[in-house]
Amino acid sequence: MVKTLTEFDTIAAISTPIGEGGISIVRMSGEAAVKIANGVFKGGDLTVVPSHTIHYGHLIDPADQQVIDEVMVSVMRAPKTFTREDIVEINCHGGIVVTNRILQLLLKRGARMAEAGEFTKRAFVNGRIDLTQAESVMDIVRAKTDRARQVAESQLEGGLLSKIQAMRQELLDTLANVEVNIDYPEYDADTITADQMIIVSKSVLGKIARLLETAAEGTALRNGLATAIIGRPNVGKSSLLNYLTKSDTAIVTDVAGTTRDTLEEYVAVKGVPLQLIDTAGIRETDNKVEKIGVERSKKALAKADLVLLLFDASRALTAEDRALIAATAGKKRIAILNKIDLGQQITVDQLKQLTASQVIATSILHEKNLDQLEEAIKDLFFSGIENSNDQVMVTNQRQVGLLEQAKQQLQDVVQALTGDVPVDIAQIDFNGAWETLGEITGESSPDELVNKLFSQFCLGK
Repeated sequence: MVKTLTEFDTIAAISTPIGEGGISIVRMSGEAAVKIANGVFKGGDLTVVPSHTIHYGHLIDPADQQVIDEVMVSVMRAPKTFTREDIVEINCHGGIVVTNRILQLLLKRGARMAEAGEFTKRAFVNGRIDLTQAESVMDIVRAKTDRARQVAESQLEGGLLSKIQAMRQELLDTLANVEVNIDYPEYDADTITADQMIIVSKSVLGKIARLLETAAEGTALRNGLATAIIGRPNVGKSSLLNYLTKSDTAIVTDVAGTTRDTLEEYVAVKGVPLQLIDTAGIRETDNKVEKIGVERSKKALAKADLVLLLFDASRALTAEDRALIAATAGKKRIAILNKIDLGQQITVDQLKQLTASQVIATSILHEKNLDQLEEAIKDLFFSGIENSNDQVMVTNQRQVGLLEQAKQQLQDVVQALTGDVPVDIAQIDFNGAWETLGEITGESSPDELVNKLFSQFCLGK
């Protein structure tokens, strides 16, 4: 049930990152937001100004009339605001001391410190947005590429919401007909109702399948594609990490075993967000510290969505190389034949036959053919995804899990009705699918799920 605005107190939080900067913003939302701000603002009466206007003045501590800062105050009145409550945003000079002083003054005057994600939660509870749009708010904040931002913006505009609502309406229309048939069987035949439920179930199943096809790209855009850089010691793994991140993140020497732990960095390659993991060289070793690094490398490999498998072109393949080829056989991978400037003991064609993967011959030291590697990463990422320019995507495991659940429920409906199970029994799963799809948008989500979701947001959002 959507709560009314008067059931909420007034909340306040710092909405910009804490630290030194040009400006900071302290935000308030609630029935008393304008009144509280007006009590500490010198520069005009905020209670009578038009909505969606900004005003210059100073913030004063009424206790001693001391000027805290020169500010610009925005006043936005309900219901045409993000939370559908009165909102006041105080733009002050950036800095930890002044920003925190303003926040503490507002709390002293009657506001309450906002919980993590509470502004967005109020937008949801007050019917301003649904859960998919709420999740997109954080997706925009965390977007690592322009492509990820575009998808998140589409979600915020209701792209996924409209698709889910259309499927729910299709199911609801059929449910209404089923109820009529159950209550008044003399006006319909069970076979007609069963046929209709099967047709609609298959129709919605097709739409769910198309959404699930976007899940791999959507989740990777949101979280980054977990990419493990794997190879024997001293084949160029750390050099590759440094090239892709455009920094000296990893130590590079000609001493084998320099990397003793996994190093993680986020980077965008041709619009593909990668969570790069530079691993310790995988080999047998008696060194206790290196052995721990090797074990962590194996764990990183198990979790990886993509493997960049490096080989030293100047040396013949070793037993360790062949073991890594076998260990990564079930993964999406790109084989990289590095150090071709030192001569080649193995050819690209030979490595292709051994790995059954795309092979890039390169010299990371001289940055040779690394553009081909970037193109290969992009092509591998987008391969198999229909219409990769589609802005409507499933972007997290919560959405994927619920779509899979609804898919199973509708498959059970089709199976039951083709097996002569009574319509009123099959209706249970049919109705369950409608409820499950509602959990995606929040129309039928339990309170504890909603609270858990918003607790993952940052303060001030």
